[in-house]
Amino acid sequence: MLKRIVYSLLLVGLVSLIGCEKDSTTSSNTNNSSTTATTTTTSTTSTTASTDPLAIYKMLYGATSVSQSGDNVVIKCTGVPDHKSPYFKGTQWESTKYESDTMKSFKQNPNTISSFSMTFTIPMNPKEASTKAATPLGPIGVALNGVPFFNQYAAMRAALTNEIYGFDQYNGHPQQQGQYHYHIEPVFLTAMKGKSALMGFLLDGFPVYGPLENGKTLVSSDLDAYHGHSGPTKEYPSGIYHYHLTADNPYLNGNGFFGTAGTVTY
Repeated sequence: MLKRIVYSLLLVGLVSLIGCEKDSTTSSNTNNSSTTATTTTTSTTSTTASTDPLAIYKMLYGATSVSQSGDNVVIKCTGVPDHKSPYFKGTQWESTKYESDTMKSFKQNPNTISSFSMTFTIPMNPKEASTKAATPLGPIGVALNGVPFFNQYAAMRAALTNEIYGFDQYNGHPQQQGQYHYHIEPVFLTAMKGKSALMGFLLDGFPVYGPLENGKTLVSSDLDAYHGHSGPTKEYPSGIYHYHLTADNPYLNGNGFFGTAGTVTY
């Protein structure tokens, strides 16, 4: 009789143990399913958010419009900076945008800022050019605020040695026709967005970044002959050729466009 009682107790304990193991397995599988579902949803959201081929170009907040035409992105802007400048003196924006430059070295040129109707047409999928072309005088790209980038030369391809004293507190100035532009780091943008941030694009479609990368302030000797290099960036995590602004000559671009340049029209 005693043996039967012991046997019955052992049998009940074994059944309870098996039941607990099944519950534990079920709970574990349920949690795993929940985690998998969450991960899948996050991945889908991320993919969906990046499907807009114009998303990166829409970071050009100073553009009046950004659209696609075939394999190109079309960026329209006026070139009027969104920051103050002494070069707004005597213009329609004087009351809201004029600000003197108090730097003792500043020598204001006789020009004033004007508005233009510019259209930049650049490749959406830029590639290295088999033959590199020199950058022209005039616009070679466009900054986030819609202001054109110019190359490292003044008129007649002279060095910026003297002209640089005419750059305002945000490192820009207008040429004779009134087109405001940057030859060097647009400090208004790097102060607002960060020195490692995307600053704009050159006409060949390759992006331009600030002087800081991975915690290091770059100089021209860190870059190739065209003032850029290849690698991942925040906007291009898989890697892309990109230019960098530096404090030393040639500041933005070296021996020419790395890729095949698009066009800028008025």
